[in-house]
Amino acid sequence: MARMPNNDAPQTANNPIAAPPVAKRVPHTRTFHGREFVDNYEWLRDKENAEVRQHLEAENAWTAQQTAHLKPLEDRLFEEVKARVQETDMSLPVRSEGWWYFSRTEEGKSYGTMCRVPIADQDDWTPPTIEPGVPAPGEETFLDCNALAEGKEFFSLGAASVTQDGTRLAYSVDETGSERFTLRIRDLTTGEDLEDEIEDVFYGATWVGRDTVYYQRVDEAWRPHEIWRHTVGEGVDKDELVYREDDERFWTGVATTRSERYLLVHTGSKVTSEVWYLDLEDPNAELTCVIPREANVEYGVDHAVVGGLDLWLVLHNKTGANSELGYHPTGQIAAWDDVQALVPHREDARLEGVDVFSDHIVLEARENALETSYIMKLGDADTSTGDSSAPAFGEFERIEFPGELCGVGAVGNSEWESPVLRVAYTAFTTPPRIYDIDLATGEKILRKEQQVLADPDGREFDPAQYTSQRLWVTAEDGARIPVSLIHRTDVDITQANPVLLYGYGSYENCIDPGFSLFRLSMLDRGVVYAIAHVRGGGEMGRQWYDHGKGLEKRNTFTDFVAVADHLLREGMTTREQMVAEGGSAGGMLMGAVANLAGDRFAGIEAVVPFVDPLTSMLMPELPLTVTEWDEWGDPFHDPQVYDYMAGYAPYENVSADLTYPPILAVTSLNDTRVLYVEPAKWVAKLREVGAENTLLRIDMEAGHGGVSGRYAKWRQAAFETAWELDRMGATELLVAGGPERGQE
Repeated sequence: MARMPNNDAPQTANNPIAAPPVAKRVPHTRTFHGREFVDNYEWLRDKENAEVRQHLEAENAWTAQQTAHLKPLEDRLFEEVKARVQETDMSLPVRSEGWWYFSRTEEGKSYGTMCRVPIADQDDWTPPTIEPGVPAPGEETFLDCNALAEGKEFFSLGAASVTQDGTRLAYSVDETGSERFTLRIRDLTTGEDLEDEIEDVFYGATWVGRDTVYYQRVDEAWRPHEIWRHTVGEGVDKDELVYREDDERFWTGVATTRSERYLLVHTGSKVTSEVWYLDLEDPNAELTCVIPREANVEYGVDHAVVGGLDLWLVLHNKTGANSELGYHPTGQIAAWDDVQALVPHREDARLEGVDVFSDHIVLEARENALETSYIMKLGDADTSTGDSSAPAFGEFERIEFPGELCGVGAVGNSEWESPVLRVAYTAFTTPPRIYDIDLATGEKILRKEQQVLADPDGREFDPAQYTSQRLWVTAEDGARIPVSLIHRTDVDITQANPVLLYGYGSYENCIDPGFSLFRLSMLDRGVVYAIAHVRGGGEMGRQWYDHGKGLEKRNTFTDFVAVADHLLREGMTTREQMVAEGGSAGGMLMGAVANLAGDRFAGIEAVVPFVDPLTSMLMPELPLTVTEWDEWGDPFHDPQVYDYMAGYAPYENVSADLTYPPILAVTSLNDTRVLYVEPAKWVAKLREVGAENTLLRIDMEAGHGGVSGRYAKWRQAAFETAWELDRMGATELLVAGGPERGQE
C-alpha cells in the first residue's frame, strides 16, 4: 500500500507547527521572445535535492496538522464507501476463444486477480454462473496482482494480454508510478514466468500467434515512439524495430483487427493521424501506409467483411470536424476522394468510434452532449443494382435505453463471430449495468449490475432518492454551456445548498454520466453536485473542443465562472457553500479560476494540477511538451502564443491584489504527466502573496493516478472529500440513523 501522509504524526500532535512552510526564493530569469519572467521557485524542480524533499515533507506535515480535525469525517467517509462496496466480487465473464475470462476481488485485498474457466459449449454465449468468492469447476487464476504488489509501495498493471490459443500471457508492471513498464511473459500451462523481460515499455502488448508479441517503447520524454516485435525465447537484443515515429508531436500505438487479419500501427498527434497495416495472412507482407498523413486530418480504420468484400471502414474528419464514416477496399488508398461515404458528416452529432464484427457494425456517436451507440447488421452482396461487387450495408439502428442523462457504449466484446453485443449503461444516479443484446432478436439481457450495499448505519441504497437534470447556462459570448446537476430528491435546488462544482475542459474529453460512491456520500449530506461541461471538452462536438484550446483557451475558464455565477445568481448556493474541483488539465482550470474569480468559492481543490503550463511548454525535453503544442499552442517558437499563455497561466498570474479562498492542491512525486513541481511552486507563490490557507499534499511514492490499491485510493478520496465537505459546511448526513428529512 502506498505511503500516505500521517494525520496522526507525533511531530504535529506533540509539537504543533507554528506556520506553513516558506520556500526560499532563488531568482531564476526566463527569457523568451524578449520577455523576461523571474521565477523564484524553479529550484523545487530537482526532486533528488535533499532540501527539496525536506520542503515537500514539511508541506505534508503542515497539511496533516491543518486537517487533523477532519480525521473523524475522513474515517466515516472511508467506512461508508467500504460498507457500500461488495468487496468480494467478480467481473462479468468475457468470452475469448476457448475461455471465459473474468477478474475477482477479495475482501481485505487491494488488487484483483485474473481468472478463467473453459467454455463448456461453443454454441452457448450465455456467461457461466460463477459466484463471488467461490471457485468454479475448472477455474484457473493466471495473474494475482496482490502477489505481484506484495511488499511494494506502488503497483500498476499496464498490460495483460493472452495469446489466441490461451497458452501465454504478456503482462507489464509499473512499481514507481512513472508509467514506464516492465513487460514479462508467463507460460499459462505451468504458471511460471519465462526469462523474457523488456524494460521501459508503454501500456499494452499485442500478440500475433503464440510466439510473437508487439510492444511500444518510450523515449526520454515518455513518448511512445517505436513499435517493436519480440519473439518469445529470444533475447531482447534480437527484437526487431517495426516502426519508428520521428515527429515529436506524434505518439504510436499497435493492435490487431478483431478479424485477426491485419496488424494496425497508428501514429498521431492531437490533430493529425496516420495508419499503417500489415497483412498477417501474407508471410511476405510489409508494413504499408493506408493513406499518408495530412495536416489537421485525423482518421482511423478497421477491417470489415461485407458480402465477401474486404473493406476498410474509415472514420475521418477530412470532410467535416464532427467526422464521417466511409469505406474503401483494403489496401492503400490513393486519395480521399476514393473513400465512399457511409455515414456523412453531421453538424449536430460527433462520430467517435466504430467497432466491427463479422456480421454487424457498432457506431459510437455523441448527440446533445451524451454518448450513444448504433448497430448495423451486415448482409450479402447488394444485387438490387445488378452489381454483385457492391457492399451490402444495412441501416444503423440506435440502441435505446430509458433515461435522459445516461450513456450507452460497447464493452468487453472480443469475439469476431459473436451473435451478441455487450453494452454498458451508465447514469449519474444508478449503478452501472451490463447488457448482452441478442443481435437476432434485439432482446436486451441484463447480465450484471453493480451492487450497492447498505451504509454503516444499515440504510439501504435506493436510487429513487436521487435525481439528475441538465440545465443550460449562457457564457459571456452567448454560447450555451450544458451543466449536469445531481442531488437527492428531497433537496430543494431553488434554495441555497452546498454545491461542488466540477470541471475539466481539455483534450476533447467528455464528462459522461457515471455513478460514484463518494459522490453518493456527498449527496447524502445535502450537496448538489454540478458538472460544468465547459469548452475544451467534447460534449457538444468538435467545435466545442476547438473553441476551448490554443488561442481560445480562455473560454474554458470564463465558461466555468459563468456557471458559478449562474448558480449564485439563481440562489442555488452561496459563496460560503460552493467549492470547485478539477484535476490535471482541470487543475489548470482551477488555478485560472482562483485568479479570475476566487472570491466566488469557499474552497478550491486542484488535483495533480497543470498550473505552470507556460514553463512546461517552453521545455521541449519534458514529457508531453512537444505533442501538447497542438493543444495549448507553441510558445517556444510563437511570441503570440507566449503572450496569450502568459496572460492566463495560473502560476504566473498569482497576485497580491487578488483574494484567494482556501486551496487544497494534491499531487504525487513520481507523476510523469504533470510534474509535482508545478503545484509545489504554485503553493509557494500563493503563500508569498498572503494566501496562507493553501495546503499541499504530496504522495511521495505515487504517479499521475495517485496512490495504488483500492483501499489506499478510497482513503485518499475520503481525505479530499472530507476537506471539500468541511469547506461547504456539509459534514452532517441529512438522515442520521432514522427517518429521512421531512419525515417523522
